[in-house]
Amino acid sequence: MSATIIANLEKLLGGPRDNAVLRYSLGNEYLKAGDHARAVAALREAVRRDPAFSAAWKTLGKALDEGGDSADALAAYQQGITVAESKGDIQAAKEMGVFARRLAKRLTAQS
Repeated sequence: MSATIIANLEKLLGGPRDNAVLRYSLGNEYLKAGDHARAVAALREAVRRDPAFSAAWKTLGKALDEGGDSADALAAYQQGITVAESKGDIQAAKEMGVFARRLAKRLTAQS
C-alpha cells in the first residue's frame, strides 16, 4: 500500500501542489516504508519550506533517530520544541520533549 501512496505523492513533486505538506506526507510514507534516507530528505525539505511546521520537525526527529543519526535527531526535536512552543502547539512540544529527553539519556549512556 505504501508503495502506491509514495508513487502518487512523487507524481506531485515539482507541480503546483508541491509544498511543505506534500513533502511531509511523502517523508512520512518513506518512513513507514523504512526508507530513512528518503524520509529525512523529504522532511528536511518540508521544514525548509515551512520552518513552523511542528509535525514535520517531530517526524524528522523520528526519521533521523531511526536512521541512526541520533545527534541530528536530538537537534531536530529541540528545534521542533522551539517552533511548537512559539506557535502555542503545546501537545507537539510535550511529545517532542519526551522524545528528546529519552534520546539525550540514550546518547549520554552511549558516551
